[in-house]
Amino acid sequence: MFYSLANRPARAFHRHYAPVVSNGALEKFLNDTFSSLADTGAAKAASVEDLEKAYSLQLDVPGLAREQLDIGIEGDVVRVSSKEDAPRKVKAAWRFPLEIDTANSSAKLENGVLTLTLGKKVPVSNVAHLNIQ
Repeated sequence: MFYSLANRPARAFHRHYAPVVSNGALEKFLNDTFSSLADTGAAKAASVEDLEKAYSLQLDVPGLAREQLDIGIEGDVVRVSSKEDAPRKVKAAWRFPLEIDTANSSAKLENGVLTLTLGKKVPVSNVAHLNIQ
């Protein structure tokens, strides 16, 4: 059987019902698990905007300097991670519909917000035409 986690706000899981059997350990485990699920993910701290010729990605990275961040671009995937000596760990990746043009991309860190302007690579047709004899 396959189960999938539902993405619901933590407040939905903090309803208190009169327990049939009082089991404090189970209740503490469930409350800790569901409240931690609401706090995970970089989706809250990041925003992506699709512009005409580029993508704009903003990521909150408070407390990190530009020397402590590593940005990798491979095709249509962008990875942002912190280096080993950084005071906090950041690791996130995004996949875009088009490949990223690294020559027309830039990164800026200001007031704890990393802003990436990622140029879109225009697809080139590699169609070869054959003459009919």
